[in-house]
Amino acid sequence: MEMRKKLGLRPGDTVRVYQKIEEKGKTRLQAFEGLVLARKHGSEAGATFTVRRVASGVGVEKVFPLYSPMIDKIEIVKRTRVRRAKLYYIRDKVAREARRQLRRTRLIGPAPAAEEPVESEIPQEAEISEPVAVGKEPKAE
Repeated sequence: MEMRKKLGLRPGDTVRVYQKIEEKGKTRLQAFEGLVLARKHGSEAGATFTVRRVASGVGVEKVFPLYSPMIDKIEIVKRTRVRRAKLYYIRDKVAREARRQLRRTRLIGPAPAAEEPVESEIPQEAEISEPVAVGKEPKAE
């Protein structure tokens, strides 16, 4: 408990949380790495922190109890200086960026599919008997 108090976890930190998960009678560790959006309830027994990460293009947030025995270890990967105590605006910022990218793809649109000729339409003279290397002149016979 003392180690977690001394950790100095704050919003803007990128952390890796190792959580104990029980499956079929065995315990394994699962890492969850992301940005700390908020830290609530100070250093009291019920203190929590919210971690957000983007997994497969979807934003995932987890709220971890700071002093939970199910959390094996908390590593601070990176520290960032922020000017807010709660970084909830990051949710909107990411959504806005995603909408902007979707808008860009709609404007460009998918490339029209080129129709490939059927084998019967290909003239027989068009077949190449020997492959020719690019950048070299063909051999004179």
